[in-house]
Amino acid sequence: MPPLPVIADQTRGLTSFDWVVVALYACGMLGMGLYYARGQNTTEDYFVGGGKLNSFAVGISLFATLLSTISYLSSPGEMIGKGPMIFTASLATPIAFVIVGYLLIPAIMRRRVTSAYELLEEQLGVVPRLLAATIFIAIRLVWMGLMLNLCAAALVHMLELEPEAQPWIVLIAGTIAVGYTVLGGLRAVVLTDLVQFLLLFGGAVLTIVLVTFSMRGFEWIPTEWSPHWDKQPLFSWDPHTRVTVVGSIISGVVWWTCTAGSDQTAIQRYMATGDAKKARRSFLVNACADISVAVILGLVGLAVLGFYSAHPELVTSAGGLKENADKLFPQYIANQLPVGISGLVVVALFAAVMSSVDSGINAVTAVVLVDYIGRFRQKDVDERSNLRFARILALCIGAVIVYLNTVVDKVPGNYVEVATKTVNLLVAPLFSLFFMALFVRFSTPFGAFWGAMYGSAAAALVGYWDLITGSEPLSFLWIGPISLVVSIAIGVLLSLLPTRNGSPAVLYGLNLVVGVLLCVVFWAATRIEAWL
Repeated sequence: MPPLPVIADQTRGLTSFDWVVVALYACGMLGMGLYYARGQNTTEDYFVGGGKLNSFAVGISLFATLLSTISYLSSPGEMIGKGPMIFTASLATPIAFVIVGYLLIPAIMRRRVTSAYELLEEQLGVVPRLLAATIFIAIRLVWMGLMLNLCAAALVHMLELEPEAQPWIVLIAGTIAVGYTVLGGLRAVVLTDLVQFLLLFGGAVLTIVLVTFSMRGFEWIPTEWSPHWDKQPLFSWDPHTRVTVVGSIISGVVWWTCTAGSDQTAIQRYMATGDAKKARRSFLVNACADISVAVILGLVGLAVLGFYSAHPELVTSAGGLKENADKLFPQYIANQLPVGISGLVVVALFAAVMSSVDSGINAVTAVVLVDYIGRFRQKDVDERSNLRFARILALCIGAVIVYLNTVVDKVPGNYVEVATKTVNLLVAPLFSLFFMALFVRFSTPFGAFWGAMYGSAAAALVGYWDLITGSEPLSFLWIGPISLVVSIAIGVLLSLLPTRNGSPAVLYGLNLVVGVLLCVVFWAATRIEAWL
């Protein structure tokens, strides 16, 4: 049976009715922020919702925050351009749940905090606490800039606009997300994230249904390996092999463990549930949502690939399926979905970016207020003044994020690689500080600090190996695992040195010698690779 006719006009884009749907959604989100702004009298209400939020809603909010536009656009693009290895990443989630739910969350929830990095000072002192807060702020600012950038780039392609329009799209999306976050605090963030999750999930399912309907069945499901897909083995000792099954699982476990165990956006939500049991339940909800949506987005990629394989004449950009993999899902949304439905899925794209931006702004504001300003403030400030200052600070952070989107698009690679080489670069070093504080009783500030620093250097070395050495790039999957091993190993080793009663110059000299030796090893590795 032949497929149903498809839209021939590939320049249709979004109609006026689609834009009305988008506008109504934006007004609804701002209205929710205004609603939850009422009755907020303390910063505890603003940052952790008074510690009384529903664990299911918190779990969905955590997932929506960490999913974001990267996964919503990159997962179908990765499936289209590289192959079905994206499915194997879901195998990491159950392993991560056991580690996070039964090891990390109970240790974290022993103390009630507003900023996650307050947990570090008791064991490690103020310097590692400030280092962790700084790393987190850097991660989240770049993360939010990247979210806005990807959303704007997708919309520019969908609407066939000039590149000059991208900053304006960033400004509009950023203003809406900043607006309801500044007004409503974490309660508004959690509730809007719940709405946004439903839109994300619904938009993905709707795409699969409509592709199936247009092709009169499930002919889009591949029966053989697509010629343009990469080779994706079970495992490879070659560090240049881009993706393997084992590498995907290890990388996924490391990312989930490190993020859920050290990121303010996650720990802030644990605190909002009230106790460890409810926090574990919220992470279980997050894990189930992650697996479900990962499978759905992978199927979206297969569906869109099947559609454009059947209609190659509809690929508007030069280069074919592989080169346009990240663009095909947005293109399908703009030109193949029915009028009005396109607007709903565009809302889902906005929902993805806003769920990251709103949570990021709220979390960064909490960290700046508690770990920098509150930690060193000499006099007490009444709660109303504190709350007013928090909202002003959130507004300023939003402005910084809008600016940062102009920087992140200079990193090479597809959406998945760009995300790993930017926002995920420092995730493992940040977690190493928590690991040292919570689980290494003999840890010292000296060891934890330098462990995180060496771990950051290792992450940058793996992530930008090709740019540094001029040789073939290493697999981005090994950034997190290698960085984590280096951070913890050096942190533990240096903590064994007698620095508790001071830090003699000889120990810093020893640390410098270690750094020099690592540079020598790095130089030798680059020479060996060149000789081979």
